[in-house]
Amino acid sequence: MLLKPFVLFIVCLCLAPQESQADLSFIFGNISLFNFNFKTPKLLGRSITVNSNVKIDSDVDPNIQEDSHLSTYNLIKKYGYPAENHSVTTDDGYILTLHRIARHGATPVLLVHGLLDSSATWVMMGPNKGLGYLLYEQGYDVWMANVRGNTYSRKHVKYTHSQAKYWDFTFHEMGVYDIPKTIDYILDTTSFKQLHYIGHSQGTVVFWIMGSEKPEYMDKILFMQALAPVAYLKHCKSPVVNFLAEFHTSVSFVLRLIGVHEFLPKNEFIVMFNQLICDETTITKEICSNVIFLTTGFDKLQLNETMLPVVVGHAPAGASTKQMQHFGQVRRSGEFRQFDYGWLRNHWRYNNITPPAYKLENVKAKVALYYSQNDWLAQPADVQSLRRRLPNVVHHYLVDYPEFNHLDFIWGVDARELLWDSMLKQMRANEIDNNIDTTN
Repeated sequence: MLLKPFVLFIVCLCLAPQESQADLSFIFGNISLFNFNFKTPKLLGRSITVNSNVKIDSDVDPNIQEDSHLSTYNLIKKYGYPAENHSVTTDDGYILTLHRIARHGATPVLLVHGLLDSSATWVMMGPNKGLGYLLYEQGYDVWMANVRGNTYSRKHVKYTHSQAKYWDFTFHEMGVYDIPKTIDYILDTTSFKQLHYIGHSQGTVVFWIMGSEKPEYMDKILFMQALAPVAYLKHCKSPVVNFLAEFHTSVSFVLRLIGVHEFLPKNEFIVMFNQLICDETTITKEICSNVIFLTTGFDKLQLNETMLPVVVGHAPAGASTKQMQHFGQVRRSGEFRQFDYGWLRNHWRYNNITPPAYKLENVKAKVALYYSQNDWLAQPADVQSLRRRLPNVVHHYLVDYPEFNHLDFIWGVDARELLWDSMLKQMRANEIDNNIDTTN
């Protein structure tokens, strides 16, 4: 779950309004994320002035500049892989884009991104550091989903994304509509009966929901691998998620009052501000990385800071404010359950004053859980709670690196050695159990 731009906006408010010496600091509890003394950056005519002991690299890798603006399809194509675009329309009218690194005839694997993310997350770190590329090179037919509301899935048969009705969804609808329709499309296209599923963060949430509400889809899953699995947030340490939980009523009221339905829209201001903060030529690269850690946990050694302009070029990729509220509700209640509309609307909608819990006992596909000690969102205690509820966990693995955090599962410098190679072994083992040949 990526909420870094929310915090970046807070930092923006801290910047001095004119060209003058300023101290920029951000402290949460006992954690001092950064504290720099500098003059305001050059923005609309203002110039950067920093202490003489700070070196600013004026050379920006043109590949990084280009990759920050390329679509998922064009990123794949740029690096010489077979790229395809596909379109899927859900039963409730949302038009979703699927990206594919095509290996026709090979076992399909579906990658599902996390909150505020997109299909780009699996490839934007480049051929040697992207899980999407690695899976292709290992002989798989790679499909990358985009759930409703993100950069690549913003169309509807009836509504536009400027209408409030378009944004009336949470991750519940993704699990009930988006993922089942995506799976059907892939299996119909490839003529396979089953596929591998790999989800990160929210990408695991929607799988549990699909299993709960549409258990027949579990027969279509060869093996599900959950990276930083989220269901329970009782022990969540993320300041942003905890804020949404603590002030959920006030946040909900204000958002409805001012008519905000999309969380962190990808408008020109957000793009400009992200590029200002995260451009590798500025002193604020250190600030940007620490703001990211505010949401996910601290592990600077696994973050390739040079790639931050690419990260912010693709994120935030879009989410509804209702979606964000739902995460806050899960944190506050300590339960994994449907959206809480308040006791009156709950009674009308669910025939009960409280929302129903998801039926994790229906998730009967084979599941592997991968988690880490330093993940502020998917804390080990919460993952263990999930593990006890799931009926068919065949493998669980605590990453053998104490500082590994929520984003390291997909962007970590050493993710392959620490995690991905182990995942590939598990995939092969389950294919042997099911007598599946993945060679092409």
